[in-house]
Amino acid sequence: MKSPAERPAARVARKPQDKAALARRINRIEGQVRGIGKMIDEDRYCVDVLTQVSAVRSALDSLALGLLDRHLHGCVQRAVRTGEGDAAMDEAMDVVSKFVR
Repeated sequence: MKSPAERPAARVARKPQDKAALARRINRIEGQVRGIGKMIDEDRYCVDVLTQVSAVRSALDSLALGLLDRHLHGCVQRAVRTGEGDAAMDEAMDVVSKFVR
């Protein structure tokens, strides 16, 4: 399995209902971020803004964990079955390490 830098943008076929669910989550997060911008424009209390920042971080973390779960149970399992498991596991660990920094 080539590293992300060595291959063209990888594409993954997702079920339409999964794509729709991801789009809804992203749109919700985008709305939360816009809300934070509005709160700052309105000079809202810092703790209230920070609470919303925390909510956005949690929403992004949840989205990322869901994507990682699908990646491990889909792409990585497939790579293991085709003999490319070591590279897929290395790539997965690189991704996981970005979340624990």
